[in-house]
Amino acid sequence: MKKIINLITQLEDNNLRVDVFVNKKESSLSRTRIKNLILNKKLKLNGKVINSPARKVFNGDKINLEIPEPKKASIKPFDFKLNIIYEDDSLLIINKPAGIIMHPGAGNYDKTIVNALMHYCKGNLSNIGDELRPGIVHRIDKDTSGLLVVAKNNETHENLSNQFNKHTINRIYQLMIWGKLRPQSGKIETLITRSSKNRQLMEVGITKGKKAITNYKTLEVFENDKTPTLSLVECKLETGRTHQIRVHMSYKGNNILGDNKYKKKFKKFKNIDMDLEKSLYRLNRQFLHAKTLGFIHPKTGKELEFSSILPQDLENILKMLRNINK
Repeated sequence: MKKIINLITQLEDNNLRVDVFVNKKESSLSRTRIKNLILNKKLKLNGKVINSPARKVFNGDKINLEIPEPKKASIKPFDFKLNIIYEDDSLLIINKPAGIIMHPGAGNYDKTIVNALMHYCKGNLSNIGDELRPGIVHRIDKDTSGLLVVAKNNETHENLSNQFNKHTINRIYQLMIWGKLRPQSGKIETLITRSSKNRQLMEVGITKGKKAITNYKTLEVFENDKTPTLSLVECKLETGRTHQIRVHMSYKGNNILGDNKYKKKFKKFKNIDMDLEKSLYRLNRQFLHAKTLGFIHPKTGKELEFSSILPQDLENILKMLRNINK
């Protein structure tokens, strides 16, 4: 059943963006959701439909926001064994392997995390987002592994979305990069926008894009005559832009090991340990793992934090590098 929210602005609301105003009054709705509703012409300002979330409001404006009944997803269940590390009535935490994409899209409609969730949860997932993404509050790339939170109902989805939008979610990634970062620890703060050369890639924007902040620190550096210079790095995200860590590492000139989209050409190294060279060539994913995920539980208000160890293929490379660099 659809719902209508009726609001009237006050003097203190003058010059606020309409999406900011609605979010201020209806904090249970995430700003992203409000923006999407406005773009889909579900908001009236003084009786007229508007489709710009940036439209300013003034004292005495009347706002009517329609929240339509969510569409039911018609997604084929996929019998895939999910690695579930926590579950309750509101949400579940899964440890995603590399090699599987998050949700149906061009070229793959039935063997995704969403299809697997439809099989496991029997359709009991939030449905306020895109109909092809039930339960999905955030994403990680196909060839990235690690922790994800999935919403089982719309209230949980809205609450978690708000935590992501306010950048209060604790997200820490481990990665291996070529070379050494300079400085070895720090903060990368840029804009990130769609690449002008390849629409499937992102890039650092000079004047346009969304603000992206990555805090990083070098954990270990591997360099001797039997290994190329590689660094194990930890990144803590303040924002969650598409391909953020991959773009920021590329921007620093230190691409992630195994990243085929943002890579520099893999050159032949002299005197490299043979087993290590084989492992590096065989790696069919980027060395990027979502290690830590922390947030406030939407229902209980308790602080939750989950951790995940590196998958075996990444751990093997790390062990090899440590042995060679003893």
